[in-house]
Amino acid sequence: MTRLQEFETLTDTEEFFDFFDVAYDEKLVYVKRFHIMKKYGEMLLKAKEQDFVSDEIKLNFYKFALISVYKNFENGYAPSAADIWSMFDKPSACGSCSTATSCNSVEEVSSGVHACTSQPSLSFH
Repeated sequence: MTRLQEFETLTDTEEFFDFFDVAYDEKLVYVKRFHIMKKYGEMLLKAKEQDFVSDEIKLNFYKFALISVYKNFENGYAPSAADIWSMFDKPSACGSCSTATSCNSVEEVSSGVHACTSQPSLSFH
């Protein structure tokens, strides 16, 4: 089994940190698990749009994304209750960037699903 295939079998939040040998605060992960994994999942979806030169570079991006998301929460980022509930109230609103309340670049990407197009694409070539 390749390392990328091994990554694809991970399911628990702690498994991702352990896989990449990234230190984490167990209490923070326990409390923010859902939010960390939601943001991490969004980053992984962006990665699918990239054409990585190798599995190693792809895994480096995955590790960078995990560290980045975790550090945001470690440094005090916390979505407000209003932000969380607005995702359910406004399914077509832009919720993929920090400019969610004032984003003018929302496009329908498929079957009523909308996404922000104002974010620059990440490239790790």
